[in-house]
Amino acid sequence: MQVIGLIQGYLFLILALAAFALALWALIDAAVRPAQAYLSADKRTKGFWLAVTGLATLLTFLAVPSGGGGGVLFLMLLGGVPAGVYLADVRPAVRSYGGGSGGSRW
Repeated sequence: MQVIGLIQGYLFLILALAAFALALWALIDAAVRPAQAYLSADKRTKGFWLAVTGLATLLTFLAVPSGGGGGVLFLMLLGGVPAGVYLADVRPAVRSYGGGSGGSRW
């Protein structure tokens, strides 16, 4: 039975690291985009998205060290969802305006 608990602990740790990487990616991407791109794409301001992705990064970072449990899963979700929203909705809209990778496909 301890083997199953060990496997579950490692799976939670992997999920926490993945959520942290996703949130960090969103924060860095939001930081390198020009502020005008957000307004031109009819999205909220750059400051708003920096605050949202920054908080998401903090929450997912707090989930990493403990490695498992219900509270950690909640932190991963609280951080991963806004980061996912930024990457799925806002990033495609603002990346064509330059900054960061200069409007490249990826």
